[in-house]
Amino acid sequence: MILLEALNIKHYVKDRLLLDVNQLQIHKNDRIGLVGRNGSGKTTLLNILAGKLPPENGTVIRHVHCELLPQLKRTDTTKSGGEVTQAYINDAIVKAPEILFADEPTTNLDTEHIEWLEKKLIQWKGAFVIVSHDRAFLDALCTTIWEINEGQVNEYKGNYSDYAEQKEVEYRQKKIAYEKYEMKKKQLEEALKLKEKKAERATKAPKKVSKSEAKITGAKPYFAKKQKKLQKTAKAIETRLEKLEKVEKVKETPPLKMNIPNEDTFKDRIILRVQGVTGAIGERILWNKVSFHVRGGDKLAIIGRNGSGKTTLVKKIINQDKGITISPSVKMGYFSQNLNIVDVEKSILENVSSTSKQDETFIRTVLARLHFFRDDVHKVVGVLSGGERVKVALAKLFLSNINTLILDEPTNFLDIEAASALESLLKEYEGTVIFVSHDRRLIENIATRILAIHNREIELFEGTYKQYKHYEHQKKRNIGEDKRLILETKISEVLSRLSTEPCEELEMEFQRLLEEKRKLDMFE
Repeated sequence: MILLEALNIKHYVKDRLLLDVNQLQIHKNDRIGLVGRNGSGKTTLLNILAGKLPPENGTVIRHVHCELLPQLKRTDTTKSGGEVTQAYINDAIVKAPEILFADEPTTNLDTEHIEWLEKKLIQWKGAFVIVSHDRAFLDALCTTIWEINEGQVNEYKGNYSDYAEQKEVEYRQKKIAYEKYEMKKKQLEEALKLKEKKAERATKAPKKVSKSEAKITGAKPYFAKKQKKLQKTAKAIETRLEKLEKVEKVKETPPLKMNIPNEDTFKDRIILRVQGVTGAIGERILWNKVSFHVRGGDKLAIIGRNGSGKTTLVKKIINQDKGITISPSVKMGYFSQNLNIVDVEKSILENVSSTSKQDETFIRTVLARLHFFRDDVHKVVGVLSGGERVKVALAKLFLSNINTLILDEPTNFLDIEAASALESLLKEYEGTVIFVSHDRRLIENIATRILAIHNREIELFEGTYKQYKHYEHQKKRNIGEDKRLILETKISEVLSRLSTEPCEELEMEFQRLLEEKRKLDMFE
């Protein structure tokens, strides 16, 4: 059953054709993730489909009620960003539209609340189209991916990981097509050169034949005829070469090998000690006394709810507060969302080069990995979008003369492609990375250790995020089993008392304990 159909949609931003979509359909129970680079038109398309923005050309036919969860949330409130986002989500779901359009619904949500939203949407009966940069979120929810690329919308079946695999197949096919094109082109060029040389030689009479003999035997006309035939063949090859369909070269991802300062005195050695440090804001305790250490080359993810004290811990490390010792071999660089390390009046290349000891070729290689190609590097930072400025700040930090990166929510405002590019850079980076993030895929693919802040306690887990989640699940399960045992014992006691001395108070206690057990069973 078709719930919505969009036909011949065209939409411009000034003179640029932003969207050029022939047909889109949303069917009952569709679970669609909408992806594309920053500025590709994702938000515009959602607004057009939801009826909030009329397209300049084309028609949208809505057969059912639609609801839009907007990207820009209200700011005239004392609630936190996460609380505001939750309020919007609850309001939209309560209306029970047949189609929900959600633009970055995980904005400002911590991991726990992102997982809460996932469960809500998995249980929800309507169709939805979601714009999100959270790859794990798209994997958990979507069965179709719409990709906006140069105004066109391409459809891929499956979740985000399936889409990524299909893109990889496309990439390999393009690479093979380019290699075939280059081989054919080279063959034709070599054949053309050979025919042209033969045609040139055909004008000359053989050395052993005298001029008079050549005249008698008609050698000249023979060679003239031969030359004409060769020239004709050469022309045919030239025509084939001109008509050969050009295939663009696929952009390769060059490997990175950068020297980090003090590598010999840094790698695998303890570079940071935290001893007996407490976190507090005014009278509020964020976490109780904690001690741990970090080694050179560690990839440490700091996770926890919003307001649990993650950024506070990072700032204590940067400021080397009491109880925190940092090795003299450490050269530290800090990324925060205020982007104060970027000069908006200078170009991308000038910004990055100003603090780097790497040569321009290597700098351009890293910038290309973040999708700043060729002349892009000469753009003034002031004209860039928010996401692009984040990439410049990250590139500047990454290429500085440092060996320890401290990153606070580095993937905020980055599109999926840029987040994946950053991930690959961090994987190859041989220095230390300490990062705060709610991006589960980034944590999963980068972190070698997890530092979790929960219920005013800091726990350091030795292992990957996947291993940590399994450990947490087992721990909750064990706690749940203990609680169930206690509840079942209490229920048996109350039931025993009810059989001998029935009363309303005991009956209420019995019902309360049964309800508590039901909730525990649901949680499990």
